[in-house]
Amino acid sequence: MKSACGLILLLVVGALAGCGGGGDKNTITLYNGQHPQLTQALVDAFERKTGIHVKVRSNDGIVLAAQILQEGSHSPADVYMAENSPELQALSEHQKLSELPASIAAQIPGKYNGPAGDWVGMAQRVSALVYNPSRISADQLPTRSLDLAKPEWKGKLALAPTDSDFPPLVGAAIAEYGAPATTNWLNGLKSNAVLYPDEEAVVSAVERGDKPVGFINSYYWYRLQLEQGAKNTTSRLFYFPNHDVGSVVNVGGAGVLASSKRKAEAEAFVRFLVSKEGQRILSRGDAFEYPTRPGVAPNPALPALSRLDPDSPSIAALGNDQQAAALIQQTGLAS
Repeated sequence: MKSACGLILLLVVGALAGCGGGGDKNTITLYNGQHPQLTQALVDAFERKTGIHVKVRSNDGIVLAAQILQEGSHSPADVYMAENSPELQALSEHQKLSELPASIAAQIPGKYNGPAGDWVGMAQRVSALVYNPSRISADQLPTRSLDLAKPEWKGKLALAPTDSDFPPLVGAAIAEYGAPATTNWLNGLKSNAVLYPDEEAVVSAVERGDKPVGFINSYYWYRLQLEQGAKNTTSRLFYFPNHDVGSVVNVGGAGVLASSKRKAEAEAFVRFLVSKEGQRILSRGDAFEYPTRPGVAPNPALPALSRLDPDSPSIAALGNDQQAAALIQQTGLAS
């Protein structure tokens, strides 16, 4: 569900008149930007528990957010779910999401929820550097992600700048270093990196030994390891230390559309996502994400977040990806 058009759609913020709406009674429509397998497990459990049917439309979260903006008040969506907070923030800023009841938001620590109270965080993921020990040793890895823009990394870095997981990393750099320094960093990455269509392709390239290192969200590596077995996996993960933006925490979540005609049912679904049952489904799935609900342990394959030292910008500081997307285009990493 990754595409170059997704990055372009980040820059589309105007809302056009659309068509849609309607639907069967006791049925809600979910615009899903999460992993389809995880979402299906959540939907199946929710339907069994409540009798409410969920019609799922899956695509890249950026594409779906742009679609909601285009559809306006006529959107058939009742719930929007995304892997990254900027897409949710973009909809919040355009007043496309409705305020959630306190009984839902209070189940999750406030730092994971939308500042306006109109979406709730359900999962966390951490960016990392994947590397191939046959091409580079651990002690040769950079301790700062900004160092990957230096000339000595030319041709050694695999990068997917049009993947929807890359703009949040750029947004974290803007929040930490400012736009001018981030622009210089992106220019260096453009000179050094070999570009791939998505982060699945990046992790595969590094696993094959085509490139020594690559920027990814760490869950792609865990999914690769699950598919081919730990003993058959050559590549390894490296988390940048000292709150470096190269290992930024991304928060994914869900909100109810302001235009929904079935808010009670839609809120019931969002409430289920952050319930103990919903969060335990997330922790058992193949998405390899960290639950946001306190007391629910993550997948045992994942390192405890307390053992890592990631960058954790606030939801507000990370923003809506618009500036990040503009810089990615301006520096020529995406056309």
